[in-house]
Amino acid sequence: MSFLWFLIVGAVAGWLAGLVMKGGGFGLLVNIIVGIVGGVIGGWVFGLLGLESVGLIGSLVTAFVGAIILLYIASLVKKK
Repeated sequence: MSFLWFLIVGAVAGWLAGLVMKGGGFGLLVNIIVGIVGGVIGGWVFGLLGLESVGLIGSLVTAFVGAIILLYIASLVKKK
């Protein structure tokens, strides 16, 4: 996957996760960061579950799931 697609998937995954978890996006840069970190977390979680993502849609789903997990954990930490 090219670097540009990597950034686009990160931005879209972060934006979608922001909509689901908070009700809105965070801005382009934070969306990209949340999506990229989410992709790493999602890849790790999918690996533990024995799941594999393929292609652009699979990468987007993996990053989205990971970003949701990241934002959920951040919300737990923020409440304390």
